[in-house]
Amino acid sequence: MAKLQRESIVGVLLAGGRSRRMGGGDKCLKQLGETTLLARAQERAQAQVGYLILSANGDPGRFREAGLPVVADLDPAHGGPLAGLLSAMVWTAAMRPAASHVATFATDTPFFPRDLVARFCDSLSEGDCAVAQSGGQAHPTFGLWPVRLRQALRDFLDGGGRRANDWAALQMARPVSFDTGPDNLFFNVNTPDDLAVAATMAALISD
Repeated sequence: MAKLQRESIVGVLLAGGRSRRMGGGDKCLKQLGETTLLARAQERAQAQVGYLILSANGDPGRFREAGLPVVADLDPAHGGPLAGLLSAMVWTAAMRPAASHVATFATDTPFFPRDLVARFCDSLSEGDCAVAQSGGQAHPTFGLWPVRLRQALRDFLDGGGRRANDWAALQMARPVSFDTGPDNLFFNVNTPDDLAVAATMAALISD
């Protein structure tokens, strides 16, 4: 089977969280050095996919500077990254029907690999799923998912499913390992202290 190509993938930047531990507001708009978490994630993701959208709720105008389509959750009752993934799948089926897969990127993880999607594509045949892994820990907010699974995901959410790890396991997603070396490429920013640590890391990481 032919290798999945970048042009067949819509990327979605997940920014729909409530950021309680950050004090509320849009965590992705917090400054990290001279840019924002969102802008940093957008720059890293843009070249990895054929098209990029943003998953967020509320007034889309606050993300105008990003210049991306903003896709809200379909059902307010379904929260978390899987709600963003479902909305991205439905949007892709309607607006980019030639695309077969959606790749997810967490905007609060500012150092994720630039070859993330390429590594996903190398690891699977069309129709499969993949998730990032490092140090034996899965990072299911970084994954590659066939658009055809949108009804299965809707059923999972309607049935009370919420955890991305459970969804990945249900779909037997292939883990793709990334050796982070001395740098934690999947460092997650949840609190103001985390943001300060990320700023120190950004000054030391050249990529």
